[in-house]
Amino acid sequence: MAHSRYDAVVAGGGHNGLVAAAYLARAGRRVLVLERLDHVGGLAVSARAFPGVDARLSRYSYLVSLLPRKIVEDLGVRVELRRRRFASYTPVGDTGLLVDGEDEARTAASFAAVTGGAGDHDAWRRFYAMTAHVARQVAPTLLEPLPDRAALRDLVGAQAWRDLFERPIGEVVAERFADDTVRGVVLTDALIGTFADPAADLLANRCFLYHVIGDGTGDWNVPVGGMGAVTQALADAARSAGAEIRCGAEVLAVDPSGEVAFRDADGEHTVSAGHVLAALPPAVLARLLGETPERPEGSQLKVNMVVSRLPRLRDASVRPEEAFSGTLHINEGAGQLAAARAQAAAGRIPDLPPAEMYCHSLTDPSILGRELRESGAHTMTLFGLHMPARLFTAPGAREEALRRTLASVDAVLAEPIEDCLLRAPSGEPCIEARTPLDLEAEAGLPGGHIFHRDLSWPYAESAADGQWGVETAHERILLCGAGARRGGGVSGIPGHNAAMAVLLSSSSHGARIP
Repeated sequence: MAHSRYDAVVAGGGHNGLVAAAYLARAGRRVLVLERLDHVGGLAVSARAFPGVDARLSRYSYLVSLLPRKIVEDLGVRVELRRRRFASYTPVGDTGLLVDGEDEARTAASFAAVTGGAGDHDAWRRFYAMTAHVARQVAPTLLEPLPDRAALRDLVGAQAWRDLFERPIGEVVAERFADDTVRGVVLTDALIGTFADPAADLLANRCFLYHVIGDGTGDWNVPVGGMGAVTQALADAARSAGAEIRCGAEVLAVDPSGEVAFRDADGEHTVSAGHVLAALPPAVLARLLGETPERPEGSQLKVNMVVSRLPRLRDASVRPEEAFSGTLHINEGAGQLAAARAQAAAGRIPDLPPAEMYCHSLTDPSILGRELRESGAHTMTLFGLHMPARLFTAPGAREEALRRTLASVDAVLAEPIEDCLLRAPSGEPCIEARTPLDLEAEAGLPGGHIFHRDLSWPYAESAADGQWGVETAHERILLCGAGARRGGGVSGIPGHNAAMAVLLSSSSHGARIP
């Protein structure tokens, strides 16, 4: 080891850990990042998933919404995020609901075709005007010390507070919208990676909130070069600021005194730090501290594909390039979502799994090699809802969930999705499925929970939440991963906030804050 004493040791080289390291290094701190895997990035990585196929898929996380422009600018991160024109398309029989961000008249006509009138489109505009207001008010607070409940309520206003923070989102959606398809499109943002009942569980509200407030706009953008481009740019920013990043270094134990034991190819080592920033799930941090960990449960099925061509739609008024460049909703009506959740809660893989698909390469063809681009091939990402980890303990459960999910996709398209799959040189179709248990085994996420644990409100609920929402019971140990308050998604927010907590705690001693 070049040093045995650091100002900060960051345990975990995911995007949040890299953000924290970059801020601290820019402030002149000696920083060591320890990453168990042979590469940085955590779940925000790009990979050539199919041998012999030149396509760099965003294998786990795949879109960017919550990453604040301020972090990008502060750290000089060189990354391009492209806005998607089409927010979503939802097949309904031989027609469908298209939300076109640049053609309000076309969106209105689509609503009328599906719902039979203008009422739900008018309600849609009012509802998302409210969420846009909340996004503008809440997003700036995510990089500031935690507000209390009353302060945030005053910011968003009484009606938005009641509808998004106090009443179950399912109840609000049922009250505002008449059509089952429209209700479902709204509710999906409350269920991504979250096994909740939106009619009764405010956990769904918290999930919904984080999906609509991203950087003050709520836009879900495509990272050019794939998710790996984001984390590579963050790693470059951290290294150029002076942070030391060691991959293949597994943290073995953390002591509240700031001592960290880890193992790499050269053996076991111990270093000490003024602060330890854990870019790890809280359950993993608890284990490293010798405490009793919680057991979260993830809920999703992630399917990555490369197709030789885009699938045909039943709706002649919408081109596949339009439908798949946004989020294509599959059997996600409100009734279908409720039925699938009931089956999953009873321990069954849903008969008709709700899911959504999108094509990264339509917005960013750079992730494909030249020959693939010229052939008309594309990547395809599918994210399945109501797939809790408990469903995948039986042998063959992943294969059965994939079979039912593909049948669900086929039910809304004009041709089977399997007919469109590209074949690798080996002859195998280019498709892979990842369950919560796979994420636990591959990425070390307890229960495969993509948010590390249930999402929290973006305000302080008690003094135990600390000033920044990253504090733990140990003064020198901070949580800077997705499990921190105001964590979840690819945001860098917990990393920023943990770095600020370190820097501001000693600013009276002359610390430089970038």
